[in-house]
Amino acid sequence: MLDPYKIRKDFPMFDNCPTMQGHPLVYLDNAATTFKPQCVIDAISEYYSSYTANSHRGDYDLAHKVDVKYEEARNIVAKFINAEPNEVAFTSGTSMSMNMIAYGLAELLDEGDEILLSEAEHASNVLPWFKIAEIKHCTIGYIPLTEDGRMTSENLKNSITPKTKVISLAQVTNVLGYTVDVKELAKIAHEHNALFIVDGAQSVPHMKVDVKDIDCDFLAFSGHKICGPTGIGVMYGKYELLKKIPPLLSGGGMNTRFETCGNVSLQIPPLKFEAGTQNVEGVIGLGAAIDYIENLGYDKIQEIEDELLDYAREELSKLDFLKIYMTPNRKNHSAVISFNIKGVHPHDVASILDTENVCVRSGNHCAQPLLRFLGEDSTCRMSLYFYNTKQDIDMLVEALKKAYKMFEKYIKEA
Repeated sequence: MLDPYKIRKDFPMFDNCPTMQGHPLVYLDNAATTFKPQCVIDAISEYYSSYTANSHRGDYDLAHKVDVKYEEARNIVAKFINAEPNEVAFTSGTSMSMNMIAYGLAELLDEGDEILLSEAEHASNVLPWFKIAEIKHCTIGYIPLTEDGRMTSENLKNSITPKTKVISLAQVTNVLGYTVDVKELAKIAHEHNALFIVDGAQSVPHMKVDVKDIDCDFLAFSGHKICGPTGIGVMYGKYELLKKIPPLLSGGGMNTRFETCGNVSLQIPPLKFEAGTQNVEGVIGLGAAIDYIENLGYDKIQEIEDELLDYAREELSKLDFLKIYMTPNRKNHSAVISFNIKGVHPHDVASILDTENVCVRSGNHCAQPLLRFLGEDSTCRMSLYFYNTKQDIDMLVEALKKAYKMFEKYIKEA
Protein backbone atom coordinates (compact mmCIF):
# COMPACT_ATOMS: atom_id res chain seq x y z
CA MET A 1 0.00 0.00 0.00
CA LEU A 2 1.11 3.56 -0.69
CA ASP A 3 2.29 5.51 2.34
CA PRO A 4 0.30 8.78 2.63
CA TYR A 5 3.06 10.32 4.75
CA LYS A 6 5.58 9.77 1.94
CA ILE A 7 3.08 11.02 -0.65
CA ARG A 8 2.66 14.26 1.32
CA LYS A 9 6.28 15.11 0.55
CA ASP A 10 5.16 15.66 -3.07
CA PHE A 11 2.77 18.41 -1.95
CA PRO A 12 4.31 21.73 -0.82
CA MET A 13 1.11 22.81 0.94
CA PHE A 14 1.77 20.41 3.80
CA ASP A 15 5.13 22.08 4.47
CA ASN A 16 4.11 25.65 3.76
CA CYS A 17 0.75 25.86 5.53
CA PRO A 18 1.34 27.06 9.10
CA THR A 19 0.13 25.27 12.19
CA MET A 20 -2.68 26.88 14.18
CA GLN A 21 -2.26 26.88 17.97
CA GLY A 22 0.10 23.97 17.53
CA HIS A 23 -2.31 21.99 15.37
CA PRO A 24 -1.07 20.79 11.95
CA LEU A 25 -3.25 21.30 8.91
CA VAL A 26 -6.03 18.73 8.48
CA TYR A 27 -7.41 19.26 4.99
CA LEU A 28 -10.69 17.40 4.46
CA ASP A 29 -12.26 19.45 1.66
CA ASN A 30 -10.91 17.56 -1.32
CA ALA A 31 -14.29 17.36 -3.05
CA ALA A 32 -14.03 21.14 -3.39
CA THR A 33 -10.43 21.20 -4.63
CA THR A 34 -7.21 19.27 -4.13
CA PHE A 35 -3.63 20.22 -3.33
CA LYS A 36 -1.12 20.29 -6.18
CA PRO A 37 2.03 18.15 -6.30
CA GLN A 38 5.35 19.83 -7.03
CA CYS A 39 5.51 18.25 -10.49
CA VAL A 40 2.36 20.14 -11.52
CA ILE A 41 3.68 23.41 -10.11
CA ASP A 42 6.99 22.81 -11.92
CA ALA A 43 5.24 22.11 -15.23
CA ILE A 44 3.34 25.40 -15.02
CA SER A 45 6.43 27.30 -13.91
CA GLU A 46 8.47 25.83 -16.77
CA TYR A 47 5.88 27.03 -19.29
CA TYR A 48 6.07 30.57 -17.93
CA SER A 49 9.83 30.61 -17.52
CA SER A 50 11.09 28.61 -20.51
CA TYR A 51 8.69 28.54 -23.46
CA THR A 52 5.84 31.05 -23.09
CA ALA A 53 3.87 31.60 -26.29
CA ASN A 54 0.28 31.30 -27.48
CA SER A 55 -0.98 27.96 -28.73
CA HIS A 56 -2.05 27.28 -32.32
CA ARG A 57 -1.17 30.80 -33.40
CA GLY A 58 2.52 31.25 -34.22
CA ASP A 59 4.75 29.97 -37.03
CA TYR A 60 7.99 30.17 -35.05
CA ASP A 61 9.84 27.52 -33.07
CA LEU A 62 8.78 28.72 -29.63
CA ALA A 63 5.10 28.67 -30.59
CA HIS A 64 5.55 25.25 -32.15
CA LYS A 65 6.91 23.91 -28.86
CA VAL A 66 3.80 25.19 -27.09
CA ASP A 67 1.58 23.54 -29.71
CA VAL A 68 3.38 20.23 -29.15
CA LYS A 69 3.04 20.46 -25.35
CA TYR A 70 -0.63 21.44 -25.63
CA GLU A 71 -1.49 18.52 -27.89
CA GLU A 72 0.63 16.15 -25.80
CA ALA A 73 -1.61 17.04 -22.87
CA ARG A 74 -4.70 16.38 -24.98
CA ASN A 75 -3.29 12.94 -25.84
CA ILE A 76 -2.62 12.28 -22.14
CA VAL A 77 -6.24 13.15 -21.27
CA ALA A 78 -7.60 11.06 -24.13
CA LYS A 79 -5.61 8.00 -23.09
CA PHE A 80 -6.56 8.61 -19.46
CA ILE A 81 -10.30 8.25 -20.18
CA ASN A 82 -9.87 5.88 -23.17
CA ALA A 83 -11.06 8.40 -25.75
CA GLU A 84 -9.65 9.64 -29.05
CA PRO A 85 -7.76 12.95 -28.95
CA ASN A 86 -10.27 14.57 -31.32
CA GLU A 87 -13.00 13.78 -28.78
CA VAL A 88 -11.37 15.86 -26.01
CA ALA A 89 -11.97 19.61 -25.75
CA PHE A 90 -10.44 21.77 -23.04
CA THR A 91 -12.73 24.03 -21.03
CA SER A 92 -12.51 26.07 -17.82
CA GLY A 93 -13.98 23.26 -15.70
CA THR A 94 -16.96 20.96 -15.24
CA SER A 95 -19.44 23.86 -15.09
CA MET A 96 -18.29 25.20 -18.44
CA SER A 97 -18.26 21.71 -19.93
CA MET A 98 -21.83 21.04 -18.83
CA ASN A 99 -22.97 24.39 -20.23
CA MET A 100 -21.26 23.63 -23.54
CA ILE A 101 -22.90 20.21 -23.71
CA ALA A 102 -26.36 21.55 -22.84
CA TYR A 103 -26.10 24.45 -25.29
CA GLY A 104 -24.83 22.16 -28.04
CA LEU A 105 -27.54 19.55 -27.55
CA ALA A 106 -30.23 22.22 -27.67
CA GLU A 107 -29.79 22.04 -31.45
CA LEU A 108 -30.93 18.41 -31.36
CA LEU A 109 -33.96 18.95 -29.10
CA ASP A 110 -37.53 19.76 -30.11
CA GLU A 111 -40.44 21.30 -28.26
CA GLY A 112 -41.89 18.83 -25.77
CA ASP A 113 -38.76 16.70 -25.49
CA GLU A 114 -37.74 15.65 -21.99
CA ILE A 115 -34.42 16.00 -20.14
CA LEU A 116 -34.03 13.58 -17.22
CA LEU A 117 -31.96 14.49 -14.15
CA SER A 118 -32.05 13.51 -10.48
CA GLU A 119 -32.48 15.50 -7.30
CA ALA A 120 -28.93 14.51 -6.30
CA GLU A 121 -27.27 16.61 -8.99
CA HIS A 122 -24.86 19.52 -8.53
CA ALA A 123 -26.12 22.88 -9.78
CA SER A 124 -23.77 22.64 -12.76
CA ASN A 125 -25.79 19.66 -14.00
CA VAL A 126 -29.15 21.30 -13.40
CA LEU A 127 -29.10 25.03 -14.14
CA PRO A 128 -27.81 24.74 -17.75
CA TRP A 129 -30.68 22.35 -18.52
CA PHE A 130 -33.18 24.81 -17.01
CA LYS A 131 -32.01 27.38 -19.54
CA ILE A 132 -32.21 24.95 -22.46
CA ALA A 133 -35.67 23.80 -21.39
CA GLU A 134 -36.79 27.43 -21.34
CA ILE A 135 -35.34 28.18 -24.78
CA LYS A 136 -36.49 24.98 -26.49
CA HIS A 137 -39.75 24.53 -24.55
CA CYS A 138 -38.62 21.15 -23.25
CA THR A 139 -39.55 19.56 -19.93
CA ILE A 140 -37.28 18.59 -17.03
CA GLY A 141 -37.96 15.29 -15.30
CA TYR A 142 -36.39 13.85 -12.16
CA ILE A 143 -35.58 10.21 -11.57
CA PRO A 144 -36.81 9.32 -8.05
CA LEU A 145 -34.20 8.50 -5.42
CA THR A 146 -34.42 5.67 -2.94
CA GLU A 147 -35.12 6.50 0.71
CA ASP A 148 -31.39 6.73 1.39
CA GLY A 149 -30.81 8.97 -1.63
CA ARG A 150 -29.49 6.46 -4.18
CA MET A 151 -30.07 6.22 -7.90
CA THR A 152 -31.17 2.82 -9.23
CA SER A 153 -31.53 1.39 -12.72
CA GLU A 154 -35.09 0.36 -11.88
CA ASN A 155 -36.05 3.94 -11.02
CA LEU A 156 -34.52 5.13 -14.30
CA LYS A 157 -36.47 2.53 -16.30
CA ASN A 158 -39.67 3.67 -14.63
CA SER A 159 -38.92 7.32 -15.41
CA ILE A 160 -38.07 7.17 -19.11
CA THR A 161 -40.80 8.09 -21.56
CA PRO A 162 -40.88 8.22 -25.39
CA LYS A 163 -40.20 11.96 -25.00
CA THR A 164 -36.94 11.43 -23.06
CA LYS A 165 -34.04 12.56 -25.25
CA VAL A 166 -31.28 13.41 -22.72
CA ILE A 167 -30.29 11.83 -19.40
CA SER A 168 -27.59 13.64 -17.43
CA LEU A 169 -26.29 12.30 -14.11
CA ALA A 170 -23.30 12.50 -11.79
CA GLN A 171 -21.26 9.32 -11.48
CA VAL A 172 -20.51 10.18 -7.84
CA THR A 173 -22.72 12.52 -5.82
CA ASN A 174 -20.92 15.36 -4.10
CA VAL A 175 -23.02 15.22 -0.91
CA LEU A 176 -23.64 11.53 -0.18
CA GLY A 177 -20.68 10.14 -2.08
CA TYR A 178 -22.41 7.10 -3.53
CA THR A 179 -21.28 5.79 -6.89
CA VAL A 180 -23.83 5.39 -9.66
CA ASP A 181 -23.60 2.47 -12.09
CA VAL A 182 -23.35 4.75 -15.11
CA LYS A 183 -22.52 1.87 -17.46
CA GLU A 184 -25.85 0.20 -16.71
CA LEU A 185 -27.71 3.52 -16.89
CA ALA A 186 -26.10 4.41 -20.24
CA LYS A 187 -27.25 1.07 -21.62
CA ILE A 188 -30.82 1.76 -20.51
CA ALA A 189 -30.68 5.27 -21.97
CA HIS A 190 -29.51 4.03 -25.36
CA GLU A 191 -32.13 1.29 -25.43
CA HIS A 192 -34.65 4.13 -25.29
CA ASN A 193 -32.81 6.27 -27.87
CA ALA A 194 -31.73 8.86 -25.30
CA LEU A 195 -28.29 10.45 -25.00
CA PHE A 196 -26.42 9.81 -21.76
CA ILE A 197 -24.18 12.42 -20.13
CA VAL A 198 -21.86 11.82 -17.17
CA ASP A 199 -20.83 14.53 -14.70
CA GLY A 200 -17.46 13.10 -13.67
CA ALA A 201 -16.33 15.93 -11.38
CA GLN A 202 -16.36 13.69 -8.27
CA SER A 203 -15.58 10.35 -9.94
CA VAL A 204 -12.56 10.98 -12.17
CA PRO A 205 -10.31 11.98 -9.21
CA HIS A 206 -10.98 8.68 -7.42
CA MET A 207 -11.54 5.92 -9.96
CA LYS A 208 -10.67 4.84 -13.48
CA VAL A 209 -13.26 6.21 -15.90
CA ASP A 210 -13.38 4.55 -19.32
CA VAL A 211 -15.75 6.36 -21.67
CA LYS A 212 -15.79 3.52 -24.17
CA ASP A 213 -16.63 0.96 -21.51
CA ILE A 214 -19.35 3.19 -20.04
CA ASP A 215 -20.51 4.11 -23.56
CA CYS A 216 -21.49 7.59 -22.40
CA ASP A 217 -22.12 10.21 -25.06
CA PHE A 218 -20.48 13.02 -23.08
CA LEU A 219 -18.31 13.33 -19.97
CA ALA A 220 -17.27 16.43 -18.03
CA PHE A 221 -14.63 16.83 -15.33
CA SER A 222 -12.33 19.43 -13.73
CA GLY A 223 -8.56 19.54 -13.39
CA HIS A 224 -8.40 21.13 -9.94
CA LYS A 225 -10.16 18.18 -8.29
CA ILE A 226 -7.51 15.77 -9.58
CA CYS A 227 -4.36 17.60 -8.41
CA GLY A 228 -4.34 19.85 -11.48
CA PRO A 229 -4.65 23.64 -11.79
CA THR A 230 -7.84 25.60 -11.33
CA GLY A 231 -9.51 27.00 -14.43
CA ILE A 232 -9.05 23.93 -16.62
CA GLY A 233 -11.50 21.16 -17.42
CA VAL A 234 -12.45 18.62 -20.04
CA MET A 235 -15.45 18.03 -22.24
CA TYR A 236 -15.44 14.59 -23.85
CA GLY A 237 -17.96 13.81 -26.56
CA LYS A 238 -18.36 11.06 -29.12
CA TYR A 239 -16.90 12.49 -32.30
CA GLU A 240 -20.06 12.11 -34.40
CA LEU A 241 -21.94 14.14 -31.79
CA LEU A 242 -19.21 16.77 -31.54
CA LYS A 243 -19.53 17.29 -35.29
CA LYS A 244 -23.26 17.89 -34.95
CA ILE A 245 -23.42 20.32 -32.04
CA PRO A 246 -22.47 24.01 -32.19
CA PRO A 247 -19.89 25.63 -29.91
CA LEU A 248 -21.02 27.79 -27.02
CA LEU A 249 -18.22 30.35 -27.50
CA SER A 250 -17.13 32.08 -30.69
CA GLY A 251 -13.88 33.86 -31.45
CA GLY A 252 -10.38 33.38 -32.76
CA GLY A 253 -9.05 29.92 -33.40
CA MET A 254 -12.39 28.09 -33.61
CA ASN A 255 -13.11 29.07 -37.21
CA THR A 256 -11.33 28.60 -40.53
CA ARG A 257 -13.05 31.51 -42.27
CA PHE A 258 -15.65 34.19 -41.65
CA GLU A 259 -17.11 36.94 -43.82
CA THR A 260 -18.80 40.27 -43.20
CA CYS A 261 -22.09 38.84 -44.45
CA GLY A 262 -22.11 36.47 -41.48
CA ASN A 263 -20.89 33.27 -43.09
CA VAL A 264 -18.65 31.32 -40.71
CA SER A 265 -16.76 28.09 -41.35
CA LEU A 266 -15.84 26.25 -38.17
CA GLN A 267 -12.80 24.20 -37.32
CA ILE A 268 -13.35 20.47 -36.92
CA PRO A 269 -13.70 19.14 -33.35
CA PRO A 270 -12.27 19.65 -30.86
CA LEU A 271 -10.79 22.99 -31.98
CA LYS A 272 -14.21 24.45 -32.78
CA PHE A 273 -14.94 24.33 -29.04
CA GLU A 274 -11.74 26.16 -28.03
CA ALA A 275 -12.36 29.79 -28.90
CA GLY A 276 -9.83 32.48 -28.08
CA THR A 277 -6.56 32.21 -26.20
CA GLN A 278 -6.60 29.00 -24.22
CA ASN A 279 -5.46 28.32 -20.66
CA VAL A 280 -2.19 26.87 -21.92
CA GLU A 281 -0.53 26.58 -18.52
CA GLY A 282 -3.69 24.90 -17.20
CA VAL A 283 -3.67 22.36 -20.02
CA ILE A 284 0.01 21.57 -19.43
CA GLY A 285 -0.53 21.38 -15.66
CA LEU A 286 -3.48 19.02 -16.15
CA GLY A 287 -1.31 16.74 -18.26
CA ALA A 288 1.30 16.68 -15.49
CA ALA A 289 -1.39 15.96 -12.85
CA ILE A 290 -2.77 13.02 -14.81
CA ASP A 291 0.74 11.63 -15.27
CA TYR A 292 1.19 11.88 -11.50
CA ILE A 293 -2.10 10.08 -10.80
CA GLU A 294 -1.33 7.39 -13.35
CA ASN A 295 2.09 6.80 -11.79
CA LEU A 296 0.48 6.28 -8.40
CA GLY A 297 -2.17 3.98 -9.87
CA TYR A 298 -5.91 4.05 -9.21
CA ASP A 299 -5.84 0.63 -7.58
CA LYS A 300 -3.45 1.94 -4.92
CA ILE A 301 -5.32 5.23 -4.59
CA GLN A 302 -8.58 3.39 -3.99
CA GLU A 303 -6.91 1.08 -1.49
CA ILE A 304 -5.87 4.08 0.62
CA GLU A 305 -9.21 5.82 0.28
CA ASP A 306 -11.25 2.69 1.07
CA GLU A 307 -9.26 2.11 4.27
CA LEU A 308 -9.62 5.76 5.29
CA LEU A 309 -13.33 5.82 4.52
CA ASP A 310 -13.97 2.68 6.56
CA TYR A 311 -11.99 4.13 9.45
CA ALA A 312 -13.78 7.48 9.26
CA ARG A 313 -17.17 5.82 9.11
CA GLU A 314 -16.33 3.69 12.15
CA GLU A 315 -14.94 6.56 14.23
CA LEU A 316 -17.67 9.06 13.37
CA SER A 317 -20.36 6.48 14.11
CA LYS A 318 -19.13 6.40 17.72
CA LEU A 319 -20.23 10.04 18.20
CA ASP A 320 -23.87 9.78 19.29
CA PHE A 321 -24.33 13.54 18.90
CA LEU A 322 -23.59 13.28 15.18
CA LYS A 323 -26.09 12.69 12.40
CA ILE A 324 -24.35 11.07 9.42
CA TYR A 325 -25.77 11.24 5.90
CA MET A 326 -24.33 8.22 4.16
CA THR A 327 -25.86 5.36 2.22
CA PRO A 328 -25.66 2.08 4.17
CA ASN A 329 -24.05 0.22 1.25
CA ARG A 330 -20.33 0.81 1.75
CA LYS A 331 -19.44 -1.08 -1.43
CA ASN A 332 -20.43 1.66 -3.87
CA HIS A 333 -19.24 4.68 -1.96
CA SER A 334 -16.62 7.31 -2.67
CA ALA A 335 -14.56 9.25 -0.14
CA VAL A 336 -17.25 11.69 1.06
CA ILE A 337 -19.19 11.81 4.33
CA SER A 338 -21.73 14.52 5.16
CA PHE A 339 -22.75 15.05 8.77
CA ASN A 340 -24.25 17.45 11.29
CA ILE A 341 -23.97 17.92 15.02
CA LYS A 342 -27.59 17.61 16.09
CA GLY A 343 -28.96 21.00 17.02
CA VAL A 344 -25.94 23.02 15.83
CA HIS A 345 -25.72 24.93 12.57
CA PRO A 346 -23.12 23.46 10.19
CA HIS A 347 -21.43 26.83 9.68
CA ASP A 348 -20.86 27.10 13.43
CA VAL A 349 -19.44 23.59 13.50
CA ALA A 350 -17.09 24.31 10.59
CA SER A 351 -15.92 27.54 12.25
CA ILE A 352 -15.03 25.73 15.46
CA LEU A 353 -13.25 22.97 13.55
CA ASP A 354 -11.24 25.69 11.84
CA THR A 355 -9.86 26.81 15.23
CA GLU A 356 -8.35 23.31 15.41
CA ASN A 357 -6.97 23.73 11.86
CA VAL A 358 -9.46 21.16 10.55
CA CYS A 359 -10.89 22.14 7.15
CA VAL A 360 -14.33 20.83 6.13
CA ARG A 361 -17.03 22.22 3.89
CA SER A 362 -20.31 23.53 5.29
CA GLY A 363 -23.36 24.65 3.34
CA ASN A 364 -25.68 23.20 0.72
CA HIS A 365 -22.80 22.04 -1.51
CA CYS A 366 -24.51 23.48 -4.62
CA ALA A 367 -27.06 20.66 -4.26
CA GLN A 368 -30.08 22.31 -2.66
CA PRO A 369 -32.71 19.81 -3.95
CA LEU A 370 -30.78 16.92 -2.39
CA LEU A 371 -30.43 18.79 0.91
CA ARG A 372 -34.21 19.36 0.91
CA PHE A 373 -34.63 15.64 0.18
CA LEU A 374 -32.54 14.94 3.29
CA GLY A 375 -34.64 17.39 5.30
CA GLU A 376 -31.76 19.82 5.82
CA ASP A 377 -30.76 23.30 4.71
CA SER A 378 -27.06 22.52 4.97
CA THR A 379 -24.54 20.00 6.27
CA CYS A 380 -20.87 19.67 7.03
CA ARG A 381 -18.92 17.54 4.58
CA MET A 382 -15.57 15.84 4.92
CA SER A 383 -13.95 14.55 1.74
CA LEU A 384 -10.80 12.45 1.60
CA TYR A 385 -7.97 12.00 -0.86
CA PHE A 386 -5.01 9.66 -1.04
CA TYR A 387 -2.74 12.03 0.93
CA ASN A 388 -5.03 12.00 3.97
CA THR A 389 -4.24 9.87 7.02
CA LYS A 390 -5.96 8.19 9.94
CA GLN A 391 -4.44 10.90 12.11
CA ASP A 392 -6.45 13.46 10.11
CA ILE A 393 -9.63 11.58 10.98
CA ASP A 394 -8.63 11.30 14.65
CA MET A 395 -8.10 15.07 14.76
CA LEU A 396 -11.48 15.64 13.11
CA VAL A 397 -13.14 13.47 15.74
CA GLU A 398 -11.45 15.33 18.59
CA ALA A 399 -12.39 18.68 17.07
CA LEU A 400 -16.02 17.54 16.75
CA LYS A 401 -16.04 16.55 20.42
CA LYS A 402 -14.80 20.04 21.29
CA ALA A 403 -17.49 21.63 19.13
CA TYR A 404 -20.21 19.55 20.74
CA LYS A 405 -18.99 20.40 24.22
CA MET A 406 -19.18 24.11 23.42
CA PHE A 407 -22.84 23.81 22.39
CA GLU A 408 -23.97 20.95 24.66
CA LYS A 409 -25.67 23.19 27.21
CA TYR A 410 -27.66 25.08 24.58
CA ILE A 411 -28.60 21.89 22.73
CA LYS A 412 -30.05 20.35 25.90
CA GLU A 413 -31.93 23.53 26.76
CA ALA A 414 -33.47 23.79 23.27
